[in-house]
Amino acid sequence: MRIARFVQDSDPAYGVVGGEEGNEEIAVIKGDPFFSGVQLTGERHKLEDVRLLAPIIPRSKVVGIGRNYADHAAEMGNDVPPAPLMFLKPNTSVIGPNDPVVLPSFSDEVSYEAELAVVIGRICKDVPVERVNEVIFGYTCANDLTARDAQRTDDQWARAKGFDTSCPLGPWIETELDPENTEVRGYLDGELVQDGNTSSMIWGVKELVSYVSQAFTLLPGDVILTGTPAGVGIISDGQRFEVDIEGIGRLVNTVRS
Repeated sequence: MRIARFVQDSDPAYGVVGGEEGNEEIAVIKGDPFFSGVQLTGERHKLEDVRLLAPIIPRSKVVGIGRNYADHAAEMGNDVPPAPLMFLKPNTSVIGPNDPVVLPSFSDEVSYEAELAVVIGRICKDVPVERVNEVIFGYTCANDLTARDAQRTDDQWARAKGFDTSCPLGPWIETELDPENTEVRGYLDGELVQDGNTSSMIWGVKELVSYVSQAFTLLPGDVILTGTPAGVGIISDGQRFEVDIEGIGRLVNTVRS
């Protein structure tokens, strides 16, 4: 099931996306599916007639995982960490499909990172690996934009990873996905620049969610970014980056300075 958040004429709403590619419709959901479940109102719209928003604005946090693909760690000149390397992005970093990424004034080296994102569906803490599926609402595409120059000079990554518009999410949440063998691709102005698979992650989704939940209480709508494959690079004013994840869809954003 694909759960989208959108606007047409008034306030944001949630809906279920269905139909063939290029002819999709969105069936409106009553209330918030994170708390009320999926209750259809009977109202429907053509997908082309609405504007998609970020499928979730996290209630409390986005938790990022660094260097979770060995090939990416190597291309950045880093060793694989001995345990998942966590950082936080504020919810003010989140934008949706087709929203502009605004390059921060303090950086001259912002790079793209195509990633699978896990969306938490219920409050949880210290989740055993074997029960992780019980707390996951679904999955979406993410671009973990990073100011590389700030990342090199700052002792912590808050500024480099957390600037406004640094976390595009979308186009929707897919609730039925096997995240263990999923293609993750990134396209810069239409050219394939990242081509990875979640089977190459050092720590899989279950291990990551369990590990993160040992440090933080996770709330409905919290997001965990699972790391990026090799091929990251600098993005400039006017360029377009697309995150394409098998079984979910494609997230598109254009950069402006």
